[in-house]
Amino acid sequence: MAPNRSLGRDVLFYDILQPDKALGGLMLTPSFTERTFLFALGILIISASPYDVYLRGCDVPLQSTDQPLRPGEYDIKPTSSDGSRIFITNELFITRVLSHTVSGRDERFRRCVRERDRKCVISGVVNTKRRVDRDDWSSYHAAHIFPLSSEEWFIANGFSRWITNREGDHDIGINSCQNGLLMVSNIHEQFDNFSISINPDDGYRIVTFLDDLFNVGGRQLDPVCRDPNNEQSARDELLRWHFRQAVLANMRGAGEPIFETDFPPGSDMVGEILGGPEAAKRMAAELSSRLNGLSLS
Repeated sequence: MAPNRSLGRDVLFYDILQPDKALGGLMLTPSFTERTFLFALGILIISASPYDVYLRGCDVPLQSTDQPLRPGEYDIKPTSSDGSRIFITNELFITRVLSHTVSGRDERFRRCVRERDRKCVISGVVNTKRRVDRDDWSSYHAAHIFPLSSEEWFIANGFSRWITNREGDHDIGINSCQNGLLMVSNIHEQFDNFSISINPDDGYRIVTFLDDLFNVGGRQLDPVCRDPNNEQSARDELLRWHFRQAVLANMRGAGEPIFETDFPPGSDMVGEILGGPEAAKRMAAELSSRLNGLSLS
């Protein structure tokens, strides 16, 4: 059974005119401040007028501060009296699966990301010099910020324009190290399912949307991968896209499904996928992942 992002939520938010129908919510983690919550609502909420957010039972609206967000029910109230309604965005969420290597297509991508970062830029765990000297990168993955499995969407929506180190007319840039971050393997899986993300508009704050298993929430993305003077650095625009997707996945409605990735030898992987949530979308993403040669290392 696929994990459910809505189970265990201790924060819910509502249109104040419909106080019994939650628009969404989240599982509170230490990385969620009042500022983070209001920023995320700014991604989710569509309103013709400005609005305030109140913890139910409080008369003072929430402020954009670094104070930890409190659990509870939050009401969203337009500040105008013209009858403006609150709506939730229908922005597209892209089904993403865990990356797999089936070809050497992205060898240059892996090499560039490793040479630039030399560490997990989320946890700060450094690959030792002795391991680097013998080219041992086991447990370190060069992760794509925007997934290769959605390459057609990457092209159609102009994401190539953010990549400034493309090589030749046919290079769309999705395998540029500007679309990559080095991570230890267990964090890479959390990043790929949008349980961990980075907000480049809030000091590159690392936000954990589910249980913070690796104690990384609230840290800053390591500067080694985001030096504005380095042509190889990760692009803010792609980090911003990933953060928006994480907010949609975890906070809108009941949230998006988290897919099972542990298929023991001999198990019916196709059968489990087809019997799980979002079967058609996931199967398409899995096939694209393998055909495009995504990398786990």
